[in-house]
Amino acid sequence: MHPQTPAWLAMNERIWHKDFLLLIGSNFLMYITYYAILSALPIYLVSDLHASKMQVGVVVGAYTIASVLVRPFSGFALDRFGRRTIFLLALIIYSVLFAGYLVALSITSIILLRFAQGLTWGFTTVSGSTIAVDITPTRKRGQGIGYFALSTTIGMSVGPVIGLFVCHQWGYTVMFVSGVFISLASLGCAWAVRLRKRFVVGKHIKLKLNSMFEKTSVRPSMNVFLTMIAYGALLSFVALYGREIGIQNSSLYFLILSFGIAGARLTAGKHFDRKGPRRIITLCLILLVVGFPLLALAHNAVLFYISAVIIGFGNGVIFPTFQGMVNNLADAKHRGAANSTLYTAVDLGMGLGMIMAGLIAQQISLSAIFWMCASVCALGLIFFRVVVLKYYEKH
Repeated sequence: MHPQTPAWLAMNERIWHKDFLLLIGSNFLMYITYYAILSALPIYLVSDLHASKMQVGVVVGAYTIASVLVRPFSGFALDRFGRRTIFLLALIIYSVLFAGYLVALSITSIILLRFAQGLTWGFTTVSGSTIAVDITPTRKRGQGIGYFALSTTIGMSVGPVIGLFVCHQWGYTVMFVSGVFISLASLGCAWAVRLRKRFVVGKHIKLKLNSMFEKTSVRPSMNVFLTMIAYGALLSFVALYGREIGIQNSSLYFLILSFGIAGARLTAGKHFDRKGPRRIITLCLILLVVGFPLLALAHNAVLFYISAVIIGFGNGVIFPTFQGMVNNLADAKHRGAANSTLYTAVDLGMGLGMIMAGLIAQQISLSAIFWMCASVCALGLIFFRVVVLKYYEKH
């Protein structure tokens, strides 16, 4: 038996059980609310509150800033006070704050509301992914993380469709009320999850740097940071780029991208569990190095959408595989800090990617963004082979 494997997991090596399904359901519903509001809120701000583009950017950015600020503390809280307590408390506050959109009638109040909800988001996402690792058999950790991450991908795809449909059919008030009920449903699923072992170390954990960041996770997280620069740039500007090259339906790119990510997450976990990260990460980083130049050179719909498949599959493997790596490197009592370190890298990378992409678009061109993405991914490939892989296989 693996020394970190709880006794109940040793007796039951199944991934698919009631608690895992409930956790996936909770995560799926939570991501629906996040992307539903994210897709519809800018339209609401401009049409109903007459916000400027700069104000819309501040409203959207406040959420990300808050989640970045709270990530390190979320890892400490999970390891110090327990997964279930922090997860449920964060989801309760997250759900209650959704009702705030019904009474927040000014730009300032919505900025404050988004910032507060971003704080809870930083806790809920790290909590859910950490619990997913806790209740997954060690020998099938790659598969478990991949399946859990798939619920995020599907939520990302379904959320905007639901949000915009509800707004168009019944208005923003109904959408905000729907957000409350869907987030409460997410809370209900989370409440029903039963952890057979409390992953709490005790009161001796103090709030200090090494309890907020897990040192064994730093190198893999730096690798994720590099690839998320490219992903953040892609999400921010691929729709504008599609319009520039004459693609009428740029939104289809995101759907195809999601299919690529989903396909990767369904298949990559088993390979990681059996063979480790060497081949699968190398292959997927190479796909990104190839896919982004293909996008930069695309002048028709065929190349444009083919790049979505390639980039989607490459990106779909990166995060869950690196998450498997950081959880294999960290011991169970520091698993919360390990996941918060990784998520902090994701947020910082995507944020930096959006800023860099904006500067490149302003100074050079939109296609130049994707050449930058390819360069960053190439750097990530070198860093993985030279630094991260050696460290992982040694430890």
